[in-house]
Amino acid sequence: MIDNDGAKQGGSVSVRNDWSRAEAERLYDLPFSDLVFRAQTVHRANFDPNRVETASLLSIKTGGCPEDCGYCSQSAHYDTGLKATRLMDQADVIATARRARDAGAERFCMAAAWRNPKDRDLDQVCEMVSAVKGLGMETCVTLGMLTPAQAGRLRDAGLDFYNHNVDTSPEYYDQIITTRTLQDRIDTLSHVREAGIKVCCGGIIGMGEQVTDRLGMLVLLANMPVHPESVPINLWNRVEGVPVNETAKRPDPIAVARLVAVARIMMPQSVVRLSAGRQYMTDELQALCFLAGANSIFIGDVLLTTRNPQRDRDANLLDRLGIKSGLERTERNDAVSGSEIVARAG
Repeated sequence: MIDNDGAKQGGSVSVRNDWSRAEAERLYDLPFSDLVFRAQTVHRANFDPNRVETASLLSIKTGGCPEDCGYCSQSAHYDTGLKATRLMDQADVIATARRARDAGAERFCMAAAWRNPKDRDLDQVCEMVSAVKGLGMETCVTLGMLTPAQAGRLRDAGLDFYNHNVDTSPEYYDQIITTRTLQDRIDTLSHVREAGIKVCCGGIIGMGEQVTDRLGMLVLLANMPVHPESVPINLWNRVEGVPVNETAKRPDPIAVARLVAVARIMMPQSVVRLSAGRQYMTDELQALCFLAGANSIFIGDVLLTTRNPQRDRDANLLDRLGIKSGLERTERNDAVSGSEIVARAG
């Protein structure tokens, strides 16, 4: 017997790609305890409920982007006070990745503010990907739109994930971006998938969209031929000088947890990441989101150009919740190092 959330009796899960907006709304509107119970049941059928993935994100080329995404500090269309930079040197990127690994990151994500990469720039990015893989980390990049040939080059360099968000629902998309269509994004995702690279794709909430738009975004993702392996859910970070300031409204915390739960039910085998905006979330809200099925976070003090909770706060929260992560590994290493120092001093 299969419930309408796709969960079978006995704990196994049916992956669906035919969700309707009405089904998503019915899930979202369930009594909160029922919704979270269903989401946690699905979560446990697919993941260790006491394990969270840790990733780190670096802007390898900041600002000057020709796109007009209304939420973005890096768009050349708006005066946000951000200075555009050139592509970082590979040595600096690798040094940053090594520090992120040593701080507990399991995946290293590199972001460049391009509409689409030029082939000469892609040469350097491919070298970075290969070098980060050599550190024993999973790799992810977000570079804008790709051609099939470019996706193939990234695959050959050893890229694990490509991030390309749909941002919001099809109905709200044109209110946020006019220089790149939603179909442009879907085409790039298809090129990435056909190249054999895993897909990281989600969106942003709190830009002024309605709950129906947030659910519409999840329906779009869940009805892709293959679900994204990673689904980042971003809370919009306030940025001075961008149009979204005029419409933005921070979501109610319970609404955030509900959305995570629906994402978990609709995409049972996808990693759901609490991404940008976690500095606005209390420890209690993050705990609710983990209970609802979120199982990945970005660690580090900065995400591209905006703030992120500090590593010690994350380690403390996960420890109190009994959740394992890469942060736990580094704390064990720190303890061993401290013991060795004491032993040598003795």
